[in-house]
Amino acid sequence: MSENFGGKKKFRRSRDRRMIAGVCGGIGEFVGIDANLVRLAFAVFTLLGGSGILLYIIAWLVMPEGDEGTSVLEHVIRNFQGKKSDF
Repeated sequence: MSENFGGKKKFRRSRDRRMIAGVCGGIGEFVGIDANLVRLAFAVFTLLGGSGILLYIIAWLVMPEGDEGTSVLEHVIRNFQGKKSDF
């Protein structure tokens, strides 16, 4: 389900509609389309030069999961800086 707080959608990885990391499910929820169409788009990008895999990994690093406040990338950066992370 798409989280909607105050009329604004949140760009998050899905916990319910996931196959690998929830990226396609989260994008599908945010845009309002079926997650399988997003998966198909990533597959097409992968077959046409391999950019689908790179885009998926970037999205996984940048998108927070569900109701978490930080993404994987933010967690890694905070650990590198020696700051406490809420991950």
